[in-house]
Amino acid sequence: MLFLLRLLARLPLSLLHAVGAFLGWVVYLVSPRYRRVIGHNLDLAGLNTRRLRSAVVSETGKAALETPAIWLRTHERAARLVVEVSGWEHVESATAAGRGLIVVTPHLGSWEVTGQYLGSRMPITVMYSPPNLKSLEPLMQEGRNRGAAMKSVPADLRGVRAMLKALKRGEAIGILPDQVPGVGEGEWVEFFGSPAYTMTLVGRLAEQTRAPALLCYSERLARGRGYHFIVESMLPARPPESSVRALNRSLEHLIRRCPEQYLWSYNRYKVPAGVRPPGG
Repeated sequence: MLFLLRLLARLPLSLLHAVGAFLGWVVYLVSPRYRRVIGHNLDLAGLNTRRLRSAVVSETGKAALETPAIWLRTHERAARLVVEVSGWEHVESATAAGRGLIVVTPHLGSWEVTGQYLGSRMPITVMYSPPNLKSLEPLMQEGRNRGAAMKSVPADLRGVRAMLKALKRGEAIGILPDQVPGVGEGEWVEFFGSPAYTMTLVGRLAEQTRAPALLCYSERLARGRGYHFIVESMLPARPPESSVRALNRSLEHLIRRCPEQYLWSYNRYKVPAGVRPPGG
């Protein structure tokens, strides 16, 4: 499998995305569960149209195939996949105070490219959860640990401590804010109109360290031309709205721009083990 992935990593991005889109449709057609999860999540978000669902299948396939290929490329080659940048002035302004930077990166476009590009510009510590395929974890660790530039830490107390230390050093940290947290680590708030158990970590770190938080994502460009790296400010909370709901509203704002590149195959609305369901 590793040999095959290394071969795929050598393909031009346009060809890699074409193969990924094809494989995305294969999985969609043969897996009733996969079709059900995508349709259910789009239904809950009020976005389930035939056109969007078709685009989601193709883009999710591209994301699945490009991810290990990015891990297997050198840090420099992976970062060079970014061909357009918007909003970098927000990063410069946020880091000027020296309190570090919280990079909030949803599962939109290529979150792997986002981390690689940021790591080419500044030291960054990123939090991860183990992949479903355990055999991919060593590869993921290799791709996300790039010497002093980029370091990955587990999504547990040890990882949180490592990120706090990075912020105190004035460095950046990266968090995937739409991963479903464990019991006691989240709140039920709306995400596209339906309750989703959402992490409180972003707000807690910002409050504890006074580090600014910015939204970042890398939009996949057509025909394998590369990625557009985009940075924006978080939307402020609208009282009596909580900071957690403001986080989800910020994510919604980004996702509505290119909803086909969001990871709708992830069960964002699930009830984690030990967590009381909303209204329960």
